Amino acid sequence: MTTRSDAAARPGRPLKVGLNLPTVDGAMAGRSPRWADLLALARRAEACGFDSLWVPDHLLVSWREQTRGVWEGWSLLAALAATTERVELGPLVSPVAFRNPTLLAKMADTVDEISGGRLVLGLGAGWDAPEYAAFGYPSDHRVDRFEEALRVVVPLLRTGRVDVEGRFYQARDCELRPRGPRPTGPPILIGAAGPRMLRLAATYADHWNVQGPLRRPADVAPLREAGDAACVAVGRDPATLGRSASVVMDLSGAQDEGGHGAAQQDERPRPASAEQVAETLRAYAREGLGHVQLWLSPSTVEGVESFASALELLDRA
Repeated sequence: MTTRSDAAARPGRPLKVGLNLPTVDGAMAGRSPRWADLLALARRAEACGFDSLWVPDHLLVSWREQTRGVWEGWSLLAALAATTERVELGPLVSPVAFRNPTLLAKMADTVDEISGGRLVLGLGAGWDAPEYAAFGYPSDHRVDRFEEALRVVVPLLRTGRVDVEGRFYQARDCELRPRGPRPTGPPILIGAAGPRMLRLAATYADHWNVQGPLRRPADVAPLREAGDAACVAVGRDPATLGRSASVVMDLSGAQDEGGHGAAQQDERPRPASAEQVAETLRAYAREGLGHVQLWLSPSTVEGVESFASALELLDRA
C-alpha cells in the first residue's frame, strides 16, 4: 500500500526511516540537549542514511506525572532546514491551536523555501490540556478548531489564497507571497486516531500518521483497516493516502530516557542484531507503512551510528 510519495529515497529501501529528535529535557541519554547537540545528531543521522528528521511541537511535556521543558519546534525546524541538505523535515505534529492557521501556513511555506522543498507539514488537534493552560491557549472544541483550521491552511498552501469567516478563525483575502519552492506547498501529514480525525486525514492529508508509538508490526493491521475505511467513506482510493507511524527502537536496554512519545521500557522491542532490526522495519513495510519515525534509544550520535548498520542491511532488501 506504499504510495508514490512514500517511496524511499534510496533504491531497494522498502520504506522511509526517520528519526525523532530528542528535544525534551532529559531526552538525550538523560541530559537536556542544546542546539549544538541536536545539530550534531541531525547531521550524523543524515550522513548515516536516515530519510527524515522530526521535531515534536510542544511547549511543555507532561509525562509520567512530571512536567518537562522542550525547545520550540518551528524555530528548530527553520534552523535544521538551513543546516541539513537531503533529509525531509517536519513537526510531529503541530497542534493548530498554538498558532493562527494563516501564520502556520506562512511559516510552513517559508521553512519549505529554506530547506529547498524538504518540509512535510505535520498537523494535529493537540491533546495536553495543562500545556494549553500554561501558555494560555484554548483547549476546548479541539477537533472543531482543527477542522476549521484545515479549511484555512490547506487551500492557502495549495492555491496561495483563502477567504474564510469561521467560528474560530477569520482570514480576509489572505495571500501567500512570495511562494515557496513547490507551487502547491509542502505535503500535509495529519496525526489521527479517532473516527472524526481519520475522516479529516482521509479528506485533506497526503499522509496519515498513526498516533502513538507502535511496539510491533502486528499492531499496524487494525489501524490500516480503519484508515482504509475512512478513505472509502469519503470516496478516496486508500492507496493514495501515505501511512506512517512512530516506532520505539531500543538499541541499548537502558532505562527510558523520557523522550516524548516513548513507550514503557518493558514494552520496547529489543532486537538482538542489526539484521533483526532491519527485518522488523521490513515487516512494518509489509504491513503497509511507507514511513516510520523512530524513537531511538539511546538518542545520541552513538545511537545513530549503531543504527547505521541496520539501514545498510535494509537497503539490500
